[in-house]
Amino acid sequence: KWNPAMAPYIFMERNGIHIIDLHKTVAKVDEAAEALKQIAKSGKKVLFVATKKQAKQVVAEKAQSVNMPYVIERWPGGMLTNFPGSIADLTRLPSALFVIDVMKENIAVREANRLGIPVFGIVDTNSDPSNVDFVIPANDDATKSIEVILDACCAAMIEGLEERKAEKIDMEAAGEAPANKGKKKSVKARLDKSDEEAINAAKAAAFIKEDEEA
Repeated sequence: KWNPAMAPYIFMERNGIHIIDLHKTVAKVDEAAEALKQIAKSGKKVLFVATKKQAKQVVAEKAQSVNMPYVIERWPGGMLTNFPGSIADLTRLPSALFVIDVMKENIAVREANRLGIPVFGIVDTNSDPSNVDFVIPANDDATKSIEVILDACCAAMIEGLEERKAEKIDMEAAGEAPANKGKKKSVKARLDKSDEEAINAAKAAAFIKEDEEA
């Protein structure tokens, strides 16, 4: 049964099936990805939540790829409100939740709402988008649909993490590290792997030259 609150995201109805407007999905994925990139860039954590079987595996893989915590078994009620210590590798409350099926995970969504933690959610036509800060209208039952959306969002988060790393290298190259020779070498090695655009080329070049002369 469809939820009338999803009307703005629906393209048409055919034989009682509501078809999501893909243009809206694409626009909303872009919006969510940009916000997730900034969260990752600032060094904060996003907690992924997916306990339905068609989403578990893909969510575990994608969350691990960006070094973020995830819950794929059962959401223990009060996990956020009775923090800390309820999630391994999460030392503080997450800065955001990424939820695959907001209807199935409604307890998690409610807890995040109560604590003012923004919720990113894949929201199907049968769900209520009103408690979700970043609505991604899409089929939350199809593994492929979930995977495509997570790919885009995690790629953006990796960009954010790379930019964070590059900015750290930049700060070190700007003169905060030269006192420590060992440290300089490790910075030089990391420069090769970093996204070149994100590094101030002139500073990096001068730094490498200086390192070779040393």
